Amino acid sequence: MTPIEARYANRNVPRYTSYPTAPHFSAQVDAQTYAGWLAELPERPVSLYLHVPFCREICHYCGCNTKASRRDGPIAAYGETLAAEIRLVRALIGAPRKVSHIHWGGGTPSLMPRTSFLRIVETVSQGFEIAPDCEHAIELDPRTVTRALADTLALAGITRTSLGVQDFDPTVQEAIGRIQPWETVAAAVDALKGVGLDAMNFDLMYGLPRQSEASIRRTAQRALELAPSRIALFGYAHVPWFKKNQTLISEADLPDASARRMLAEAARDEITAAGYVPIGLDHFARRDDTMAIALADGTLHRNFQGYTTDSADMLIGFGASSIGRLPQGYVQNAPDVAGWQRAVDAGRAPIVRGVALDADDRARADIIEALMTNYEVDVEVIAQRHAVGLDTLADGFERLGELVGDGLVEIDGWRVTVTETGQPFVRVAAAAFDSYLAAGQARHSVAI
Repeated sequence: MTPIEARYANRNVPRYTSYPTAPHFSAQVDAQTYAGWLAELPERPVSLYLHVPFCREICHYCGCNTKASRRDGPIAAYGETLAAEIRLVRALIGAPRKVSHIHWGGGTPSLMPRTSFLRIVETVSQGFEIAPDCEHAIELDPRTVTRALADTLALAGITRTSLGVQDFDPTVQEAIGRIQPWETVAAAVDALKGVGLDAMNFDLMYGLPRQSEASIRRTAQRALELAPSRIALFGYAHVPWFKKNQTLISEADLPDASARRMLAEAARDEITAAGYVPIGLDHFARRDDTMAIALADGTLHRNFQGYTTDSADMLIGFGASSIGRLPQGYVQNAPDVAGWQRAVDAGRAPIVRGVALDADDRARADIIEALMTNYEVDVEVIAQRHAVGLDTLADGFERLGELVGDGLVEIDGWRVTVTETGQPFVRVAAAAFDSYLAAGQARHSVAI
């Protein structure tokens, strides 16, 4: 890593799966606000996100909003409330809306008992119009995938699965509290492909304790043997002040910024050498996958699930802590299961915070998304789209000055391009247009 790159690698910047980012949400947006926004929902397709915050055990590295449950009872009870929330929101919307994308996240959403899971899917189908080409995706823990579960997913209409692989090295698995041999993942892949679920994502991580260049290359190679459609290569975000379970990871075992960059590049080299197309900051896809096609034709997007082919500009979130985006702004449900359940039981949308968007927010969101997906943006075009004066966005160009001087960004008129050298630091470039960041007190993960 060069001295210039080292200067940016440890900068704390958001991942920009939304703008404004969640730390800037406030209680000024509440259930009443959300009800009014839903009543005004345009007649365009929407996406749905369903959050199930349960796992059998919590891995040391986990940064998700989830908790451990060895019993199915609490998960089934959660499912009943989830179905009730879907019906409640559907009533607030009024007329049914077409759904272009459904995503189950967690936690481990597949821990939902079969009867409960199918009942929720039925509730969604009854309340919304599912598009024939709707992508219906779910995140899975390979250790819990059985042929019976695969059959349930196929019956429910799931079309894409995402498996949390992380790392295949036994010493790394021990350090992160997730023992998951390659054979376990291979068995899960076989079960899913056996019922026709061939569209499959793998999540890998770099920056984990005890990783080495040799070990992460081997992990990438072993993952490639199973031929997933897509691979996400995420940098581990060590935030023990936010996630207490991460205190179980010894900071002495964590790689520094230079080593993190080396690990990311080593894994990336293996994945691209196998013919996968690099997608934005941390995704890769086979050339025939819809994400690679979306990158080529300029329709790639970014939302709370990361890079996506979903073109809907409205996302409705269900479940504790889930976030939604409507034309008017962002909303977030109560993060605690008990508070979320009380609100739904009372017939009230469980929204506890959010942020209303103005034209400046929308323009900056589009600029940041364009940089994060395509590494370039014409700010003048976006300013015209949102009827925003170019002078109001000039602060972003001022903050880009350092990156331009270091060869990470190029500016031509109102067009901004992240150079090949600067691409690993695209979050830093995007942050230049974040008007909330300088004034905020939130702590974020490092740029690499």
